[in-house]
Amino acid sequence: MMPWDLLAGKDEPEKSGSYYPPALTGMRGSHPGSFETAHSLRDGTFWDSAGKPEDTGETYDLIIVGGGISGLAAAHFYRKAAGAKARILILDNHDDFGGHAKRNEFRLNNSFRLGFGGTFSIESPAPYSAVAKGVIEELGIDVASYPKYLHKDVYRSRGLHPHIFFDKETFGVDKLVVNPSPRGGGESEDAAPESVDLMKTFLREAPIADQAKRDLQSLDDNPKDYFPGLSSDEKKAKLARISYANYLTEIAGVHPDIVKLYQALPHGLFGVGIDAVAAQDAWGFDLPGFKGLKLDPTPGKGMNRDAIPNEEAEKYFFHFPDGNATIARLLVRKLIPSVLAGNSAADVVLAKADYAKLDQADAPVRIRLNSTAVRVKHIGDSATAKEVEITYAREGKVYTARAKNAILACWHVVIPYICEELPDKQKEALASAQKVPLLYTNVLVRNWKSFEKMGTYSVYAPAMYHSYVNLDLPVSIGGYECARKPEEPVVVHMMKAACHPGLPARQQHSSGRMELYTTTFETMERNVRDQLGRMVGAGGFDPARDIAAITVNRWPHGYAYEYNSLFDSFWLEGGETPCEVARKSFGRIAIANSDAGAYAYTDEAINQAFRAVGEATKA
Repeated sequence: MMPWDLLAGKDEPEKSGSYYPPALTGMRGSHPGSFETAHSLRDGTFWDSAGKPEDTGETYDLIIVGGGISGLAAAHFYRKAAGAKARILILDNHDDFGGHAKRNEFRLNNSFRLGFGGTFSIESPAPYSAVAKGVIEELGIDVASYPKYLHKDVYRSRGLHPHIFFDKETFGVDKLVVNPSPRGGGESEDAAPESVDLMKTFLREAPIADQAKRDLQSLDDNPKDYFPGLSSDEKKAKLARISYANYLTEIAGVHPDIVKLYQALPHGLFGVGIDAVAAQDAWGFDLPGFKGLKLDPTPGKGMNRDAIPNEEAEKYFFHFPDGNATIARLLVRKLIPSVLAGNSAADVVLAKADYAKLDQADAPVRIRLNSTAVRVKHIGDSATAKEVEITYAREGKVYTARAKNAILACWHVVIPYICEELPDKQKEALASAQKVPLLYTNVLVRNWKSFEKMGTYSVYAPAMYHSYVNLDLPVSIGGYECARKPEEPVVVHMMKAACHPGLPARQQHSSGRMELYTTTFETMERNVRDQLGRMVGAGGFDPARDIAAITVNRWPHGYAYEYNSLFDSFWLEGGETPCEVARKSFGRIAIANSDAGAYAYTDEAINQAFRAVGEATKA
């Protein structure tokens, strides 16, 4: 229960002095209270007990459904187009703004620590567009300055390396072994250069079959052309239609232990394992087994954008201690300056948001949290209507407000339920977006001496509950100081992709979503304690003693679904994609969010906001 829920009869919990979501621990992300209304609407039961909506009498130039980065960016772009006096209302179902860009705060004695509960950083496989880059610059973020804030030697100077944890249930024994070539979707520093010696150590200590070790070496040391006589394009066409797991077993003929070892590598990027990632994408990620094919380095048709290297994009990187929650906070500061004091991208890191000022009657921009949109419709025929009516549920009551235009910057799977007048073809495309279910778990530990003793700061655990475990990236900025000594408290970030290997990707996401909704926090907590105890317990870690707090950021609707050549034939065939159909404006209703580009990155959320505002201002 939220502390402000104890304030009986309060219709505006945000006005309570105790209201401060970033400091809450336990179950966060899609937290209790944020999704029940939407689920009731989906199930067809909401209107049975909702009662007649109360007209607030409020009218706006624009109402935005969704207070994530796309929704906040849409408000920013609209003000630039329509002027600073434009009246805008942003509705969001969560108790905090930012969407997946979530800030987790921790305090222990005199130490203050931040964690990212969602979007990790300013980064993208492809170069940021001029539009997205422009927003970053307008917010005062100097991406090129990042190296001066990163203490990259904190872990390396102590001889720490990435490791792999082999669990006894899968590999016969619990064992932490050095990772000779870190790959995949974990957020950690780059591997140290002693890769040859590390590989020798790994091959000596890894609890996998001897044949698997020989196969692992031969994949790179003795490359074979598994498709002799075919051109590079023909080979890529084959790779686009076979999973990397099947490529390893059926084409390369490796020992099954190799598949077990690599299974979870793509979790952090795609939310599925190598059973549901195309071999062509695995080639793009430089995973082993492709050298002998002598493929043309030019990307092949159907490749995922994550798998296409781009030097310019790789250099454009910035991680704030709370991830891209800082971007959300900077956008809120621009929209409603009184919420966050200060005037720079650095000083916002320690600034405390005043939630009571998010929704003030005299402000041109208002952000209304704990408010779930349940209906969006034109007043009259969509072709000639002058206004849109938005109905939303808040604190057990239902309200309406009107606006000249609406932008739906929310999850695409929700839109068909709240906007019934959309064409059926568009509804079908919106519903196909799915979402990738994830857990971003932040654990405050009293110190990281056990990690130092075990020689690691980053662990890939291919068969454990959380597949990636990392000590916080050591960044100090704007007066915020990271943990630089093993004796200091630190945030341990743990990532779980709720996937179900063997099913098509969309079905894996659907099953994983149900798993996250039906798993209690207590079960998740037990998994956290068990996993950390087994990983670094030999270094002296005691979960009961050393864990100070746990925040589970549950995202049943997480990453935007990105197209996959194994399951989405159109991605190979070309033509109009579902996201292009889904995002078309309808009368005075425009659609944003990263779903609209089928691309799970902040720059795409900004790009789609810009497009949606362009459509709205022409309506």
